[in-house]
Amino acid sequence: MGKWWTTAVALAGAILLAVIATTPPGPAPATAPAGSFSAVRAMADVEAIGRAPHPTGSFEDAQVRAYLMARLKSMGMEVATSTGAMSPGAKKRLDGWRKQVEPAPPLTNIVATLPGRDRSLPALLLMAHHDSVWGSPAAADDAAGVASILETVRAIKAVGQPRRDVMVLLTDGEELGLEGAKAFFAGDPRRAHVGAIVNLETRGGGGRASMFETGSDNGAFMELFGRAVSRPVATSLSVFVYKKLPNSTDLTVAKKGGYPGFNFAFIGRSGLYHSPLATPEALDQGALQDMGRQTLDLARALADAPALPGKAADRTFFDAYGLFFVSYPAELGWLFLAIGGLGYVAASWRRATAGEVARSAGMLVALLLVAAAWLYLVNMVSIGFGANNHYYDRLAAIPRLQVQALLICLAAFLTLRRWLPSSVGSVAGAALPLLILGVVMQTMAPTASYPLAMPLMLGGVAVAIGRHAGRGAGIVAAVVAAVLGVGYMLGLGFFLLQAVGPGMPMIAAIPLVVATVLMLPLLPEIAPRRALLAGVALLIVATGIALWVLLDPVAPSAAVYADSKK
Repeated sequence: MGKWWTTAVALAGAILLAVIATTPPGPAPATAPAGSFSAVRAMADVEAIGRAPHPTGSFEDAQVRAYLMARLKSMGMEVATSTGAMSPGAKKRLDGWRKQVEPAPPLTNIVATLPGRDRSLPALLLMAHHDSVWGSPAAADDAAGVASILETVRAIKAVGQPRRDVMVLLTDGEELGLEGAKAFFAGDPRRAHVGAIVNLETRGGGGRASMFETGSDNGAFMELFGRAVSRPVATSLSVFVYKKLPNSTDLTVAKKGGYPGFNFAFIGRSGLYHSPLATPEALDQGALQDMGRQTLDLARALADAPALPGKAADRTFFDAYGLFFVSYPAELGWLFLAIGGLGYVAASWRRATAGEVARSAGMLVALLLVAAAWLYLVNMVSIGFGANNHYYDRLAAIPRLQVQALLICLAAFLTLRRWLPSSVGSVAGAALPLLILGVVMQTMAPTASYPLAMPLMLGGVAVAIGRHAGRGAGIVAAVVAAVLGVGYMLGLGFFLLQAVGPGMPMIAAIPLVVATVLMLPLLPEIAPRRALLAGVALLIVATGIALWVLLDPVAPSAAVYADSKK
């Protein structure tokens, strides 16, 4: 049986790690060393690019291109443009924005090269897009990406000539359907010189910048990434999930051509996505620092590598709270699951009945289902059961939806707490469904199994220590496991709800049940009536938040070309 102080210590440590994981660094000043990335220096470019909306074909975009070409030339780069025709679909979207039919403007990509010491080597390509959507200054999407590239090239050059060429591709028409990237990778002869790509995007105006997509067979590239990038944010789970989503960026086009690459983005402050309020002043400079710093670390390593990595089996990888990088062959997931499973068996052997284990396993599944159902139903309240699902308004509501989901998860746990005691048999039984799910994930998607395998290993080892090394050691081990595991689950839940929360809040039920298994050994008893009343109160508050989201007007941050009605 746990005590309140052990629960408080574990939760405090977990929350601290989650805050560290989700908080971007402060911006480096303009006086930062010449060879480092400075968001303050990069902001000068953000302000020039994001001063006004600049969609493809506009006078403002022509001004942005002229500015960018001058900046690239000032850094000693070889600069050129390439033009192409946009597709009928892209022209239709542009005409829809303009609310009139006009001749299609040409697409104009900017291609620049910083010569390396050995120009015969395949080049590193840094890629972002210079156009904006209609009506948005696009200080984030994608002025932040372009500015990060400019500051990265400046910093690389400041410490000497790189080994290989560093190419910069600033595409046109990305917001019209990846038009510039399609033109470049379909017919530009310079594409043959590309050896690896780093693409920069955003879907919001702040938050941690994450490396969320790679090419296939990424093992060797991710080993280089892990060595090169300090304080990275990257997970093989996001790489796996992104492959299943319909989303696309300029890197999507390059990947179809077989080019290896990395994709970075930040998605915090989601209401600023394609927003008229996405001004330079609204951009989180910490997010810019986070993206640019990681980009520079990776770009420098790729530009100076004697040989670019080849294809190797995909690795499982994740950042530990944004502090350091963990990467291992995907097959090792089986070992972590086995250690966790054996730990729970060792702890409960001859101390738990089969019935106790089965009951707790069933209650853990019940918690998962109840939480998912409540998350779904309350979310449906927030959109009027489908009648008021305004995409950009939902993005603006994400912070409230995150709080809503957290309250629902706590409500579900408190409501079912009486049937999930803290005995060792109950803990082992609660872990059983997650171990089974972990085996399924390890079989079907091994690079995405670590959110189950690693916490279960921590939890299994902790309860085994408690059984065989004594109560004191067991409490310490359980607190450590909870701090590490629950801290990661809180951060993961935060990022998952940012990414898919408006449409799939049920995903929060997974971090909930993992955290429950880790916290059970530490939790004191709660009077069933008190727990039920607290759960009902939290559910009522969450429903109130849902009604607030439903009834308030469309957010002023919504894209100007979107339907103004909820």
